[in-house]
Amino acid sequence: MTAAHPLTLLEIEALARSAHEGQTDKAGRPYAEHLAAVAEGVRVRGGSPEQQAAAWLHDAIEDEALSLTWLDSAALPQSVKDMVLAVTKRPGEPVEQYAARILATPGALLIKESDLAHNADPARLAVLDPATRDRLSVKYAYVRSLLGLTTP
Repeated sequence: MTAAHPLTLLEIEALARSAHEGQTDKAGRPYAEHLAAVAEGVRVRGGSPEQQAAAWLHDAIEDEALSLTWLDSAALPQSVKDMVLAVTKRPGEPVEQYAARILATPGALLIKESDLAHNADPARLAVLDPATRDRLSVKYAYVRSLLGLTTP
């Protein structure tokens, strides 16, 4: 593919589903369910097609489902690449620095807001052991506060 023919949203969805094939979330659910929920959350919050594309890919680099080399050469708008990189946690990175990068990247906050909303969904948290549930709830609340997001 060339930059003249960027990947469509459906192609990006299929690519993300394939890249995360066999992965599960902390609750043991297929990881693609999380990606779909985040992309849908972005859509219903008024997100652009580029934000929806980044939502499908938001964990691909972090989870090593796709490589940075792939992202660099992918037929995607630079804004999509920038949003994906903004929401990709880096090993050892302070959460405050991570939040600052998201806030500094146009479009990335909506993706992280949708991601946090799905991660903090009571139905998803309910299946986790109490210690994990409590740890994640505190973590998600802190990230929301750093991002200026007040309600889940």
